[in-house]
Amino acid sequence: MSETTENQQPAEEKKSALKMVTCGNCGNSAFIAGGLKPFETTPCSKCQHPLMLPVKLRQFELRAPIASGGMGTVYRAFDTMLERTVAIKLMQPQLLEDEEALKGFYREARVVASLNHTNIIHVYTFDYWNDQLYLAMELADNGSLDSWIRASGTVPELNVLDVGIKMGYALGKALQHSILHRDIKPDNILFDADGEPKLVDFGLAGSMDDQDDSGEIWATPYYIAPEKVMRERETFLSDMYSLAATLYHALTGHVPFEADDMNDVVAAHVHTPLTPPNQVNPAVTQPTSDAIYHAMAKDPADRYQSYDEWIMALTAAHSQLMVKQYNITTN
Repeated sequence: MSETTENQQPAEEKKSALKMVTCGNCGNSAFIAGGLKPFETTPCSKCQHPLMLPVKLRQFELRAPIASGGMGTVYRAFDTMLERTVAIKLMQPQLLEDEEALKGFYREARVVASLNHTNIIHVYTFDYWNDQLYLAMELADNGSLDSWIRASGTVPELNVLDVGIKMGYALGKALQHSILHRDIKPDNILFDADGEPKLVDFGLAGSMDDQDDSGEIWATPYYIAPEKVMRERETFLSDMYSLAATLYHALTGHVPFEADDMNDVVAAHVHTPLTPPNQVNPAVTQPTSDAIYHAMAKDPADRYQSYDEWIMALTAAHSQLMVKQYNITTN
């Protein structure tokens, strides 16, 4: 065998070698090509979830992509120093020269780091290394409220109320720091391994005193508060409306207002009367329907005037539903 062939053989073997990885979605152990480039993925043979070779980033070993958005991609990772599983959000490399995008990424990191609450995702560190700007966070990869709705059509009322109460407390904590989330929606509520809901994605968050005068509306149309559509001053009551709209979707399987044209959806938040949840889904109890309907009043002055007041209504509805279900099972 020639010298050239001898030198090439190990490289070819290395390129074609198979590596075993674990799918972060189904837990299946699978062999993938050892020649994959960093962050390049191949589908899991069992569930088609993307698989990748581990990538080292300081003490973190990035093992599998979880989700991707306009600002960056989130990976399931292992902290080799503290020996725990975490989530790493990498900013899209092409955005590193975008001043506004950088401001948004820094803002999200600082906002979340300032909030210490069980139902708000925790930030561990924020750093720049090897041309990568990244955020290390608590891992919550047990699905989202959005994936639950998509899989089941509707979410059980007790679970919806539990999410509503806990998100109410989370937003109340943010309000103590004068912070508005500004983009409450089902896919920004994730669940951890214990089923605990976590509020994520503070990329649009800001202070109540820092109002946007540009005329642009940053929100998800299906859950946007009427005052934001009308470009009036937004307060915590805008987040309350969006959370109530999110709970409405989970309870009924329908967003509060539906139309083929997104402009019509947005306009409906301002002009179209809301159909109470229990008229869309008759299984929803009256106290729950009333609590969500009240929180979605067109005029912010007609909504609950504090998170505590709304949480009391949701908790009362939760208690009454538990008593009702107990009586059904014991009779």
